[in-house]
Amino acid sequence: MAADNSLKNRTDLLGERFRLREAQLSPRLHAVARYINTHRESVLDSTAIEIARATNTSDATVIRAVQALGFDGLRELKQTLQAWFGPAMNSAEKMSTTVSELTSDVNAGIDFVLQGHQRACEVLAAAANRQAVTAAVTQLSEARQVAIFGINASGILADYSTRLFIRIGLPAVSLNRSGVALAEQLLALQRGDVLIMMAQKSAHREGTTVIREAKRLGVPIILLTSASDSFFAREADVVINVPRGGENGRIPLHGTVLVCLEMIVLSVATAMSTRTVKTMKRLQDLYRGLKPASRK
Repeated sequence: MAADNSLKNRTDLLGERFRLREAQLSPRLHAVARYINTHRESVLDSTAIEIARATNTSDATVIRAVQALGFDGLRELKQTLQAWFGPAMNSAEKMSTTVSELTSDVNAGIDFVLQGHQRACEVLAAAANRQAVTAAVTQLSEARQVAIFGINASGILADYSTRLFIRIGLPAVSLNRSGVALAEQLLALQRGDVLIMMAQKSAHREGTTVIREAKRLGVPIILLTSASDSFFAREADVVINVPRGGENGRIPLHGTVLVCLEMIVLSVATAMSTRTVKTMKRLQDLYRGLKPASRK
């Protein structure tokens, strides 16, 4: 894994321990230790079982390898990696970085957004993504209901997309809260549903909880992400690559995800056109009944 320039001056405790101890490790422990050393970002978001799956070993072997590197357990190893990577930038810092790099010319901001969306559209139009969207539409067209997961800004997109799916005749619910409120939302998830997730690299508790429940129910998972090597990508049945920008500490663009969601909704509407037209007509009938009576 190529290290960012900002990491060069930090003490690489994991790397030093691996170099000093690798000759003493058994083949299986060496394979796990080498994987951990070379896939650090993935390890940060992985459980021992997931690392074991990636290395064709057992979770017990993973723990022994971590301890052979001089760590008490996986938690201490991750804490060491987090210190080496440094703290993640928050939204305020990303905005500050972005506006400081753009000139005072309005065109700089315009170009930043337009170029980001142009690149995203090119990636969405690529053959691999077209195949992924086709697979997603097939799953959704046969779904009892679609559940849409997203938190923070993506939670707003989840609510909007839920309304779009309902308008074309596919029942939909949002999974966009936290704590007990998210648990309440998850009660609506059932066998026969399909889950659309908006998630990136961080394996946050909300996302991992939703994944576990979807797996328990046998619910297919469609992931919209720019992080193809994340925990969520490994668990998803369909992965659609949606670039969001955000490189070099700049703010990500949420509009690119919206483009993908609207593309999926329209494709599903086309695939189930009879139900879509019938639902839209019913919607108009209901709306006319809600209009105030005209005065003569």
